[in-house]
Amino acid sequence: MTTQYSSGRRGSSGTLLAVLLALILGAVTMVVFLRRANSGFAGRIANAIASRPVVTEVSAPDVVEKIQRLSRLETVVYSIDTVVEGSKSSTVLPDLIAGDRILLVVHGQSIAGIDLSKLKPEDVRITRNNGVRAIRVTLPASQVFVTTIDNQHTRVYARTTGLLVPADQNLESETRTRAQQQLQQSALADGILDAARKNAISTVTTLLYGLGFQQVVVN
Repeated sequence: MTTQYSSGRRGSSGTLLAVLLALILGAVTMVVFLRRANSGFAGRIANAIASRPVVTEVSAPDVVEKIQRLSRLETVVYSIDTVVEGSKSSTVLPDLIAGDRILLVVHGQSIAGIDLSKLKPEDVRITRNNGVRAIRVTLPASQVFVTTIDNQHTRVYARTTGLLVPADQNLESETRTRAQQQLQQSALADGILDAARKNAISTVTTLLYGLGFQQVVVN
């Protein structure tokens, strides 16, 4: 009787070769992935695997476009309550006879900020020094966008009319208009434009750091 044995060495060699090929193919795939994954979800995975920062190059026009997305950046709301007087007098008769006087308790607000649609490519300068990406941005001037009187919270506090004249129907609207002008002047005197610029600088600076710049100057 003849007994035949199979040593199994040929099968083991084939399996080992397949494993080596799989490892080589996996290593090559990983290298290609790490080289090409620079942004998005793939970039985050590459960063976690290789512990390297994901760098996305941003040009000056790109920066302008991203900043302009903020549009009219309203950064300060200045509110005030005050009393405003309006009056009309006769050049001949005393106010007791022909005068008209009104006191308004006025509530209003001024809104200020920066119109970032006015930002131009020449206002953005990007440099690279020793691998450090820096950017300098010069913002447009801050401005008061709007000043309004809150009619629901504005009321007549007192009204006196001379003995011989009727109340002037236009006096209240004229006083409201003057109150709006005084409110804006008060906001400007209290530094609303400086506050608006400082807040805008802070917002844009945060945006630029988020775009990957290591040094940011906004003025």
